[in-house]
Amino acid sequence: MIHRILAADLPRHVGQQARLAGWLHRRRELKSVSFLVVRDRSGLAQSVLREPVAIPEETVVELTGTVVANPQAPGGAELVSPTVRVLAEAVEPPPFDLYRPAVPATLPTVLDHAPVALRHPRLRAPFEIAAAGVAGFRAALDGLGFTEAHTPKIVGTATESGANVFGIDYFGRPAFLAQSPQFFKQALVGVFERVYEVGPVFRAEPHDTARHLAQYTSLDAEMGFVDDHRDVMAVLTRALAGMHATAAERAGDALALLEIELPRVPEEIPAIHFADAQELLARLTGEDPRGEPDLSPAHERWLGEWALREHGSEFLFVTGYPMVKRPFYTHPDPGRPEFSRSFDLLFRGLELVTGGQRLHRHADYLAALAARGENPEAYAGYLAAFAHGMPPHGGFAIGLERWTSRLTGAANIRQTTLFPRDLHRLTP
Repeated sequence: MIHRILAADLPRHVGQQARLAGWLHRRRELKSVSFLVVRDRSGLAQSVLREPVAIPEETVVELTGTVVANPQAPGGAELVSPTVRVLAEAVEPPPFDLYRPAVPATLPTVLDHAPVALRHPRLRAPFEIAAAGVAGFRAALDGLGFTEAHTPKIVGTATESGANVFGIDYFGRPAFLAQSPQFFKQALVGVFERVYEVGPVFRAEPHDTARHLAQYTSLDAEMGFVDDHRDVMAVLTRALAGMHATAAERAGDALALLEIELPRVPEEIPAIHFADAQELLARLTGEDPRGEPDLSPAHERWLGEWALREHGSEFLFVTGYPMVKRPFYTHPDPGRPEFSRSFDLLFRGLELVTGGQRLHRHADYLAALAARGENPEAYAGYLAAFAHGMPPHGGFAIGLERWTSRLTGAANIRQTTLFPRDLHRLTP
């Protein structure tokens, strides 16, 4: 029995018998020879036959033959005179030619036929990068003493507001799909001190834009015994550095295919306070955003350009957002209570991460809810953790699809989302 090898390993078996298995990526018939290019998870490999082969592309095949060197073949080697066995025939053609170097299809066509379209190497590449990024996130936080957690995605209380949650019938009781694991990861600081989670979150926001999704993957972290939000920013910087390093290590071929050069994550990402950012924008752009409680997308882009120009960084922390724009659990700045100990991280001029220090005293939660006219009874399960003593803590959340989108330069976040769910799309 000849063991199967991957396409990328073919050059190491020159002069030997080898068995390949994968999808028929491309078939070319010449007068006296046929070329079959097989695709597997590692890449492409070429085989040469002396007779025509009537097999449609995307058929799953197994080829067994002799490996010979050929500088013109993918990887510098090819399989000659193989026996061909069909494992599963393709009975329908793909929606477009998957062998073409560029993608000759519109985004709706790609999304409508995602199970097949994502076989195209260029369409698959962003997800190889995303997978490597998640591995780097986990490795970085594991190295900092964090414990991975897995929390419920069906909850009885909205995390941030009731206006953007998906309601469900939970055995006759109202419930919601979780907007984030925020309440759970804060409670788990009281158990593990440092926790992280990689999982789906749900936002019922009726946005029909290139940057919004109804479901996305969130990389969440929460840590106890912080002095303030700057401790959280330091850990986030380490996590991002780990994501980029592992992407370079594990997804180098995908990065090369997309011609992406990973941006450097500075050891200390530059930071600007929200109020100072507004002053800067007012002074240098001819606009005056002072008094606004948030930054517009245009102002985020401008600040991203400023950070690159002034600091050589594609990342920028904006700290101290006004409390009126932050959730009730956000810790205010004691010296400037109208501002918070929170931050957004901009990556190439777009918000990538939101985080900060949280309240940790039970009495402060009761006061914060009362100030917003919220009934504490609705948060009884959440508040219970704080009634039993919680350390100063904080955390952050990275949107995986948005990170991948900014990294790859995708024009639409759906290009970096497996089977996206948005205002219009519920299939495939």
